[in-house]
Amino acid sequence: MDLRRLATSQEAIKMLGTNGGGFFNANSAHPFENPTALTNLVQMLSIFMIGFGLTWCFGKAVGNSRQGWAILAAMLVLFVAGVTVTYWQEAAGNPVLHALGTTGGNMEGKEVRFGIAASALFSVITTAASCGAVNAMHDSFTALGGMIPLFNIQLGEIVIGGVGAGIYGFLLFAILAVFVAGLMVGRTPEYVGKKIEAREVKLAVLAIAILPLCILGFTAVSAVLPAGLVGPLNAGPHGFSEILYAFSSATGNNGSAFAGLTAGTPFYNSLLGIAMWLGRFFVIVPMLAIAGGLAAKTYTPQSAGSFPTTGPLWVGLLVGIILIVGGLTFLPSLALGPIADHLAMIDGQLF
Repeated sequence: MDLRRLATSQEAIKMLGTNGGGFFNANSAHPFENPTALTNLVQMLSIFMIGFGLTWCFGKAVGNSRQGWAILAAMLVLFVAGVTVTYWQEAAGNPVLHALGTTGGNMEGKEVRFGIAASALFSVITTAASCGAVNAMHDSFTALGGMIPLFNIQLGEIVIGGVGAGIYGFLLFAILAVFVAGLMVGRTPEYVGKKIEAREVKLAVLAIAILPLCILGFTAVSAVLPAGLVGPLNAGPHGFSEILYAFSSATGNNGSAFAGLTAGTPFYNSLLGIAMWLGRFFVIVPMLAIAGGLAAKTYTPQSAGSFPTTGPLWVGLLVGIILIVGGLTFLPSLALGPIADHLAMIDGQLF
């Protein structure tokens, strides 16, 4: 037992690499690996450390540190919004249980030593990065509380990010944002001194489109075939959310789950494996092609007609493009899953 305790306590270094696997299945909820609020804080900081640092590194690499700060500011806007919604929903609790005389927030699936606040914060952090470690069961969150971790993954885990996700996915949206800005000001869009032309925009759209193709496509197949319908533990919209989360997590290289889904079948193993492969390489390859093309282009000095990509206006435009292009793509699926689940809960129905 002492050797096992030693192994799990040392294992938390995996958070630096945003790995998320655990010596025990409960990973960051297990008292050996994550015994106190202090270790929980260290783990959360470890998950974000490299992702935060890469924004600064990007600014230095392009010769303008304000570019990195602007990206970090946009990431933090999305992160704070996600934490706020998740904590708000978890602290509000379940109205069905409130009607039975049980007061307080939703503690189902959470560790008492962490409580609602630390559990909600950890869930958003682990899905904002490509980590997947959990200190609470996301399947036991309220409908909208669980929707935010799901939505983070569907965006491509670009909010801070980690291994296989993060800033390079964020830069795909930055390319689309400067393209939209170029249309508005009537000039060829530029980003970090390089002209963004048709080739870069096409590759960016191709990389972004692979996420909804895998997530929504495989979820739709699983939701209509008998082999897929035997997986969810719950019926109705929550069962659909379990399937949706599984393919979002696999495509986004996350690893967390709505654990009510029985994914250990040939059907789910095959589709989830394909989703992992497509979600990783079919995003990286177009981004590498974009990077190679931009590196070969001549640097264009910023002029009076250039759209500035370092101020609050740019941060707002970038956040808007992410939510519109990335978010609205998944709104119909979220409406069928977590949003419908939430409305049913308000009406007194649970699944």
